[in-house]
Amino acid sequence: MTKPRWPGGGGRGGSRVPAPGRDAPWPGRARPAATSAAPAPRDAAPQDGPELEDRRELRLYGRNAVDAVFARRPEAIRKVYLLEARIPQLQPLLKWCAANRVGYRVVAEDDLRRLAASAHHEGIVADVLRETPLSLGAWLQALPDGPQCALWLDGVGNPHNLGAILRSAAHFGAGAVLLPKGSPLALSGAAARVAEGGAEAVPFVRLGREDNALAQLRSAGFQLAATVVRGGDDLFAARLPGRLVYVLGAEGEGMDPALASACDLRLGIPGSGAVESLNVAAATAVLLAAWRQTASS
Repeated sequence: MTKPRWPGGGGRGGSRVPAPGRDAPWPGRARPAATSAAPAPRDAAPQDGPELEDRRELRLYGRNAVDAVFARRPEAIRKVYLLEARIPQLQPLLKWCAANRVGYRVVAEDDLRRLAASAHHEGIVADVLRETPLSLGAWLQALPDGPQCALWLDGVGNPHNLGAILRSAAHFGAGAVLLPKGSPLALSGAAARVAEGGAEAVPFVRLGREDNALAQLRSAGFQLAATVVRGGDDLFAARLPGRLVYVLGAEGEGMDPALASACDLRLGIPGSGAVESLNVAAATAVLLAAWRQTASS
């Protein structure tokens, strides 16, 4: 294992890389409380679970995910682990860490894989502070005039689908991901990696009571469109409003029927019929592309 590096070039600490949740002391910071170090399978791992929304820190991995945090809110970075081969590409980040007394360590491949609980770490792992979801009122107040689109996720839970949704939302310029009041959905390391930086571009907004949320959105000029597999209007023939919220249901179960009936529109994506439908992440990309074309015309 490679000897750890610390801000200022010192050799503090031993050469052992801490297991996840059992970190050695970092400069200027108290030792964090120990937690279990044994990683579970990725899709069921604690870092991918909804219970992490209340924790202050999120473990990110993947170059684009970490670069996006560094570009937008570097003060959120708390610790960095990297492979030695990544040092030349990560000089700006490492110099910032040194200047701001944020600990970083050069570690071996096996240790980085264990820290990320994934083989798809791309040579870097970072612990960062989570962003607290905005309230709907705060998001609407800061929203500029003109066309806007948001995604209301009613039960979507798979971290890889969430990451793909965030990537599409960032690409097509969606304004937010709206989370129902009781939704346990939260950003995970797996979702952030799949989002390829999109998680930093699209804020999460926490809704209050459903009826209040619907009223607030409509007062701000939004119409809501339930996305359905059967019985919806053809997305490509529909006249989409400039300010639109797509309501997307859970994988398999679909959305709450009461919520679907409360929407202004019901939209479906026509296809060949060879398969019943697209999965929620692929459908989101198609829906956002259709809105973007309408909003820009």
